[in-house]
Amino acid sequence: MHNYEPDNVITNNFYGDYLQKAPVFLKPDVLKLREFIKKYVKHGDLGAAMYRIEHGRIRPSKSLADKLASLLQGNQEFIMIDDQKVVYETALELAKKASAGGGKYVLIVEGGPGTGKSVVAVNLLVTLIGKEINARYVTKNAAPRAVYESKLSGVLTKTRITNLFNGSGAYTECPVNSFDALIVDEAHRLNERSGMFQNKGENQIKEIIQAARFSVFFIDEDQRVTLKDIGEKEELVRWAKRLGASVHNRGLSSQFRCNGSDGYLAWLDDTLQIRKTVNIFLDDVYDFKVIGSPSELRDLIYEKNKISNKARLVAGYCWDWVSKSDVNAKDIVIPEYDFSMRWNLSSDGNLWILKSESVTEVGCIHTCQGLEMDYVGVIIGEDLVYRDGVIITDPKKRAKTDSSVKGYKKLLEKDSEQAKVRMDAIIKNTYRTLMTRGMKGCYVYCVDKELEAFFRSRIKEIVPRNKTLYFSNVIPVAEEERFKLEESVDKKVQYKEYLPVYTLEAACGFFGRGTDAREEGWLKVNGFQLNKNMFIAKVVGKSMEPSIPDGSYCIFRSNVVGSRNNKIVLVQHNSINDVENGGRYTVKKYTSKKKQHEDETWEHEEIILLPLNKEYEPISIKNPEEGEFIVVAEWVGVVKI
Repeated sequence: MHNYEPDNVITNNFYGDYLQKAPVFLKPDVLKLREFIKKYVKHGDLGAAMYRIEHGRIRPSKSLADKLASLLQGNQEFIMIDDQKVVYETALELAKKASAGGGKYVLIVEGGPGTGKSVVAVNLLVTLIGKEINARYVTKNAAPRAVYESKLSGVLTKTRITNLFNGSGAYTECPVNSFDALIVDEAHRLNERSGMFQNKGENQIKEIIQAARFSVFFIDEDQRVTLKDIGEKEELVRWAKRLGASVHNRGLSSQFRCNGSDGYLAWLDDTLQIRKTVNIFLDDVYDFKVIGSPSELRDLIYEKNKISNKARLVAGYCWDWVSKSDVNAKDIVIPEYDFSMRWNLSSDGNLWILKSESVTEVGCIHTCQGLEMDYVGVIIGEDLVYRDGVIITDPKKRAKTDSSVKGYKKLLEKDSEQAKVRMDAIIKNTYRTLMTRGMKGCYVYCVDKELEAFFRSRIKEIVPRNKTLYFSNVIPVAEEERFKLEESVDKKVQYKEYLPVYTLEAACGFFGRGTDAREEGWLKVNGFQLNKNMFIAKVVGKSMEPSIPDGSYCIFRSNVVGSRNNKIVLVQHNSINDVENGGRYTVKKYTSKKKQHEDETWEHEEIILLPLNKEYEPISIKNPEEGEFIVVAEWVGVVKI
């Protein structure tokens, strides 16, 4: 109201509730109005208003919502399954409550690499915008923002998309509840202070929660890769409670990266000595190779990239960025192998992963975290070596241009032990993150030859036939209770300490067809969170060795949902006649071929059940009919007896 002089009528406290929902600007408020517009309209758009003011509330335009929704339709990268949908629905419900004035909410979503955190985040953004809820996608990493902006731009102008994607430092001076929803991806990368010189704001977690009625944080604490990263669940909960927000927690566990192999992730954690697992040797579910030279690694990635432009080289940040000031210089130089390449930072930058020609450059943690590719080649620098049975990290081998170690020397003077612990975690987390970018395969070259030899020793499958081979989800039984079946146990400990034991045939009948079956007994298992969908059955035969030795007692999980590809499952089908058990049921690795109809529905053309032992033939089921073929349960692990 540019001609209205203040008179304590319109702006009277009596109208406070309405003024909070629909701000009023009078004649002296030109600067306030300018700041208000600047906050909600990031860039000019040549006359086309980004937002319309309707019903006294800022909300996204319907045309923007329609365009975003159409861009997601049919895009395989953004399709949600399994527990992703549970998180998505929970977030939608909380966002609706919050935007309707029902309180302040914080949702914390924990998930490891490849569990679909970003997929859920982008779907949430699009859906909330479609419901005219004022939402933003937030991440500290510029690379995911740039990539998603690029993927979603389509027929929309870049300005209209860019307004929806913000950095984590954009809320330092934001009034309380300015937004309905803030969707924070890669929340483990949040910092305390904002700005290029870390001189703005107080705490990014506080500022984000304060700025929105609803905020959702997607977090993986094992992907904190700099000294400045403060994104921990404990810290999120602390600030949420201080700001009066109701805290909710959800998890993402279904693994879609690394060929769906939870075993690879556990093996990687154990090999990098991040945490102990029982996965000492790597099975063949995921395509992992140790390459002897960087030149050979580069050539392999070039070859893989010809398939679909989804293979890239990355490296630990152990080489200075000299090409920044000298365009003719090469950054990563390993002369004994006649190898020299540039960092990707100067040309394609944050869009490096999309540009076809950028396969000739090397990415780092700052340009690939939060993104994925089909195949990743990782050059492990001198900051990670192996000596006398121990993985050793050395922050002094990091490049001086690497901001992730900034502050290390100061911390070292203040508390040397704490500095070493934190840098050890950062360097290991960095390589863990780099080595989990590949959907289908990861190939590594180690500058340190002892580390190379150690990696190679961990993927050999030299295991005696008469011994149990342990993998990531193997569940041990206490030594004093070896193969001690109880005829019955108290209901209080059923599915908490004990699981029922069935024959495979009985399990298929009971869990697959719903027929009655009596358990053989109950077996106590330790070291695993059990539930009522789990049972134990004995697997006879050598077709699944070495993962499942002949005669092993295995834990299975029934009620399998979502994608089963590359998972070991227990199946039943009328046409199966397994050569090892002679029945219409078998335990094999599941793969399938599908076709899409015009109405966008899918149908299985062929299901292939693969043995892990190459001496056995796969089982092929053509055009499986609904009800004739049943995935009874998913294999969890071998019980030591």
